[in-house]
Amino acid sequence: MAMLLTLIIWAVGFVHVQCKPNIIIMYMDDMGWGDIGANGNWAKETPNIDKMAREGMRFTNFYTAAPICSPSRASLMTGRLPIRNGFYTTNWHAVNSYTPQNIVGGISDDEILMPQLLKQAGYRSKIIGKWHLGHRQQFLPLNRGFDEFFGSPNCHFGPHDDVKTPNLPVYKNDKMIGRYYTNFTISHGLSNLTQMYISEATNFIEDQTKAGTPFLLYWTPDANHQPPYASEMFYGKSRRGSRYGDSVMEVDYGVGVILKTLKNLGIDKDTLVFFSSDNGAEGIAKQNGGNNGPLLCGKQTTYEGGFREPGIVWWPGTVKQGVVTQQLGSTMDIIVTAATLAGIYKKPC
Repeated sequence: MAMLLTLIIWAVGFVHVQCKPNIIIMYMDDMGWGDIGANGNWAKETPNIDKMAREGMRFTNFYTAAPICSPSRASLMTGRLPIRNGFYTTNWHAVNSYTPQNIVGGISDDEILMPQLLKQAGYRSKIIGKWHLGHRQQFLPLNRGFDEFFGSPNCHFGPHDDVKTPNLPVYKNDKMIGRYYTNFTISHGLSNLTQMYISEATNFIEDQTKAGTPFLLYWTPDANHQPPYASEMFYGKSRRGSRYGDSVMEVDYGVGVILKTLKNLGIDKDTLVFFSSDNGAEGIAKQNGGNNGPLLCGKQTTYEGGFREPGIVWWPGTVKQGVVTQQLGSTMDIIVTAATLAGIYKKPC
């Protein structure tokens, strides 16, 4: 479970690393291994993610814990396999392992989540975007260790117009501030939500920098999930000729804005950034879906296309530039890496 930390120290070339670095996890939704230029995508429409890979360490064999949203996210937050953290599936195409809006369950109180762990070291944490670990009050992010929340407990499914299945809520911290489609418009794949998520991220980073507080930012936009959406800035712009391509361009833009903010604030060398995806691209979406490169199948399957994801670690001045590793890595390694660097398990400096 300490594989990422071991590889980071190997890439550094020396043992001393920054105490309590800021930690950012960029976790995409249904983005495939072959969706980024660094992994060979023909459209080359992810210049910021590709630059992040050139400036850091790229994993060619990086895996999530499950080929569908909720179990993958639960394992990222806990460092534990789905069968252990309570999010697992039967043989029915993996679809009964995620949390649709008509269930009452969520992440168990017995699980220790990453923000709860890092809080012990004085970190302030925020999740922006998709939670997907339970939509009832007791399961929401602020009751599971996060200090701030902007986004939704679920995905942007819809629109729904009946009483039994209302449109999904959007939260600002512990208060519902509206619903998808009703208040936060998504019309024919056009939406400004990703721009909101970018602004929320930069504002949070700026606030914590001013306060001198180490932070955990879990940035998880859901624009790539079906049905994909993009803002006017990227709508209809992708050479891939799909709304999905537009959405990939926009989250790539968000990655660039966030990394530029770190540099402008002078905290880039104090910040460890991970980039990955919760599961592979959805094959049934066909031309309007993502790209799993040479990997077989995709989301909801246990073939490589379902589990194997883009994996990038970026930490200027600590992780050497241009490192490409074929060592296995997993999203479940991130919590141990973060906690160790924060000095919770073992002081690194």
